[in-house]
Amino acid sequence: MTNLEILKSCDAFLEGHFLLSSGRHSSAYCQMAYLQQYPDKCAAVMATVAEKLKDMDIDVIVGPAMGGIVYAYELARQTGKRAIFTERVDNVMTLKRFAIQPGEKCVIAEDVVTTGISSLETKKVIEAAGGECLGIVCVVDRTKEDAPSPIPILASALKLDLPNYPADECPICAEGKLPLVHLGSRKMKEAAKQTL
Repeated sequence: MTNLEILKSCDAFLEGHFLLSSGRHSSAYCQMAYLQQYPDKCAAVMATVAEKLKDMDIDVIVGPAMGGIVYAYELARQTGKRAIFTERVDNVMTLKRFAIQPGEKCVIAEDVVTTGISSLETKKVIEAAGGECLGIVCVVDRTKEDAPSPIPILASALKLDLPNYPADECPICAEGKLPLVHLGSRKMKEAAKQTL
């Protein structure tokens, strides 16, 4: 099975009308928590990313809560690296439970990257602790050529060219047939909340 077939087999790939954590709208959504229900499928999908990481000089794999925790752990398991996670305290990303030593080389493990903006918060946390952020690894890379991630994407299990739109230019909203659904765990800014 291909990685996309694996995602579809466990309902991790959805179609409809979705509010992404970036505030943009999309007709497709990767509900990566569904993949995490099946450790064997998760391991198989992450094997392609782990293979690319094995030759890199990395000390720590950092998974932002919630979406990146399991993937950071699985990549660390397959590569023999250390895995930690950042988490939100009062909606601010922090390194609450772990430490990064000055000079440690880190990669951010994400579930899905659309704009890369969310990862900037984790990058700031890594750098504030004295670590070096080498880039992002992810399950699904949804970035566009005309809107690349501000942090380099080093590896992904899957590159999907799925449509996404600014909220005020969304053709699905204009059509008015499908309700807007927010499935992510991140608290949205007030402007984004008002579109729900």
